[in-house]
This record gives sequence, C-alpha cells and structure tokens, in this order.
Amino acid sequence: MSTSHSKKSKEILKDFGKITRHDQTFWSVRVKRDIVAKQLPEWEALRQKASEIKRHTISHLADYLEEFSKNLESRGVIVHWAKDAQEFNEIVYGILESHKVSKMVKSKSMLTEECEMNKYLMERGIDVVETDLGERIIQLLNAKPAHIVMPAIHITREEVGKLFEEKGISKEIGNYDPTYLTRCARHHLRDQFMDAQAGLTGCNFGVAKTGDIVVCTNEGNADMTTSMPKLHIVAMGLEKLIPDYDSLAVFQRLLSRCGTGQPTTTFTSHFRQARPGAEMHVVLLDNGRSDIIANQEHWETLKCIRCGACMNTCPVYRRSTGYSYSYFIPGPIGVNLGMLHDEKKHSGNVSACSLCLSCDFVCPVHVNPGSQIYSWRQQLDKIGTANPVKKFMSRGMKVLYEHYPLYDTGLKFAPLINKLPWAIVGNPKLNPWCVGHDTPKFAKESFHELWKKGKVK
Repeated sequence: MSTSHSKKSKEILKDFGKITRHDQTFWSVRVKRDIVAKQLPEWEALRQKASEIKRHTISHLADYLEEFSKNLESRGVIVHWAKDAQEFNEIVYGILESHKVSKMVKSKSMLTEECEMNKYLMERGIDVVETDLGERIIQLLNAKPAHIVMPAIHITREEVGKLFEEKGISKEIGNYDPTYLTRCARHHLRDQFMDAQAGLTGCNFGVAKTGDIVVCTNEGNADMTTSMPKLHIVAMGLEKLIPDYDSLAVFQRLLSRCGTGQPTTTFTSHFRQARPGAEMHVVLLDNGRSDIIANQEHWETLKCIRCGACMNTCPVYRRSTGYSYSYFIPGPIGVNLGMLHDEKKHSGNVSACSLCLSCDFVCPVHVNPGSQIYSWRQQLDKIGTANPVKKFMSRGMKVLYEHYPLYDTGLKFAPLINKLPWAIVGNPKLNPWCVGHDTPKFAKESFHELWKKGKVK
C-alpha cells in the first residue's frame, strides 16, 4: 500500500530549525557543484559522453558482464551471480560461514541497504560493522541513511557527541568538538578493523576490460576494509559496469564534482585480485535490473552513478529530508527507482516533486529524473493509485477548457470567490492548497476582457 510522501513529511516539517539547516546544508553542496563544474569548459561534453557510455554499456550488458567476469576469474577472483536480494544475502552469508567469520567490517554500500544485508547477517550471529563514519553513526543510532552520499549529515555534532558518550566511544563528557569526535571515531574503528575476519566493499565502477573494482571514498576506510582482513567480498549491481579505463576517466571527473563539489575523491581504490594469502569474491546482483532494461520508458534510470546531485538540488528533498520517502533511496532518483521496484508501494513518492527539473539540469549522465517522475504521474491511474480528488478535478477542468461559453462564464464569476470567508478558504480540510500557500486573488477583469477592451497589447 502506498504511503503519501506529504503525510510522512508533515511531522518532519514541524521542526523548522532542523529543516532550515538541512535545506541550507544541501544547497551549499549544490553551489559547490556549480563552482567546480564551471572550472571545466568541457563540462557539458563530459555529461553527454558519460550518458552515451552508459547507454552503450547497458544496451550491451551481457557482453560486458561476460568480459568482466572472465577477467576477474583469470586472476583467481570468485564471481557469484545473485538474481535477487534473498539470493545475494544467502551467498554472502555462505561465504562468511564457510570461513568461520564472526565479525565483518564494511565500507559504504547502498546495494547492501537495498538487500537489507546487515540485518540478515546479524540475525545469524555475524557482527557487521559500518566503517564509513556517517554510516557508523547511522548504525549506532539504529537508523537508515538519509542520503546516499552523506548519510548522517542531518545529524548535529552535539547529537553525535552524546551518541559517542552513550556508546563509550567518547570519554570526555560534553566535548563536542569535531576534531575530538573524529579522533574518537578513528580509534574506535581501528579496533574494528583489527578484529574483523572479513571485509565487504561496494563498487562505484566495474571496468570490464581489466576486471577492476573501483571504489571511491574520502576516508580511506575501503582500503582498511580490504587490507586488514584476508577475505574481501564485493557487492556490485549489474549497472555499475563500464567498458574501459577511458570511460572511467570520464566518470571520475564527474562523480565527486556532482556529489560533494570536490575535484576528485580523496581515495580512488582499484581491486583486481586478492592479495597474497587472501581471497576475493565478487557478488553481482540483478534484483530487477534486467526488468528495468526491458522498460522502454524508464530504462535509462540505470545510467545513474549514485552521486546524489539530484537530492542536493531538489527543493522537496531539502525541505522534507530523506526520511519522508518510502523507498530506501530518497530524492528524485529514489522516486524513480522505487517505482521501478514496486509501483503500488512507492507511488506515494511521485508527489514529492515540484517539476522544477533542477535535477535534470545537474544530473551528470542525463538520467533526467524529474522528467521521468512526470512520466510516472501520467501512469498513476493505470497503476490504480491516482488520487480520486485530483482525478475529479482533472475531469472538471477538461470539461471547463473544452467548452468556451462555460469557461467565459466561469471567468466572469470567478472574482466572487474573493468574497468567501477565511473560515472556508483557509480550512485545510476544505482547501488543502491553503497549507503553505497564500490564497490567490482573482482579478476583477480577466485577461480576455482586458484584451478585448484594448487595455493590453
């Protein structure tokens, strides 16, 4: 059953201060993106090239997957294929169980969020520790990421400090200095790296020609995750594949500029094989991606490189936070991915769009998520989740606009609405539009009348 985004965001919007900080924080990231983008004269050419590379790869995915897996296997990497989230979790658990793993560290991976892997493994006795600082904070709070790149940026340093005190990570009560808290987190996580018997990473890009797993981070935690334990597992969605190093160069210039406003990430790590005495597994997940390729209207959603730029610019996301969406990925791209995953369950998210199309403007690979949301809105009636009130209004407007005498009569008497008392006009039950909007005033004379009288030219 679909849950309306507007209903979920209603409670969130009550905390005006927090929402304002959230809005300003993400808008500042959008501004940084614009600054670094303007430093590259070839910026638009890069976006177009990236879009073309992704289109080509997705439309030839079977060939590139075969090349990619063969290159990995030629160097002793064990490749697994998972059709859905359940099979993905079973494969990962099977690998860990066969190696008698009791603790696994992992770097950031939205794919494992998609499969709810942490919960699955921990229910079976495996301690899973997030090592990205934002993800670790979220994990300790027993919460979900609110953004795909900056999962805990909505949490204040005071909240982090109190959390670290509660968990015994911070020893100085009331010290919420960011440098101090970062040092506490570093010591805390270093112990986790030392104790773990396995490490799991996500994958930003898989290079078919060389069999590279490319992971981009700013904290170096992916390197620690793979250099300390002797078992390395990679969680990778099929759509992360690109053809070669030339293609990687294009995406590397776009990813961090769009995501965080940086020229590049601090660490760009390449993994081709296990180090001596260690073992490496790559688990390739479908989980509906093949079905998305077959969707003629929305298949280009798979071009997304998960930079988060569409969220940073979206006025709805910035003012409602990631927790107002029903799908685990929020924002414009999350609306589309949610609909592709389960139309009825996530159709309540399509209202979370002003159709400003700012997300189309900033998307580095021309996914055009805002335009796709507009397309989804046209399909709600077919899906069976269209708002009955909006349907009634649309039919009424159709009748009005198709009958000119009725339209002219309506314009003539429209100013009478100005005389309605505020008890009616300002009642949210009778007029939901009044929430957050000023009531428009109808002009005494319509544009048509002014035109006929020669008052406008």
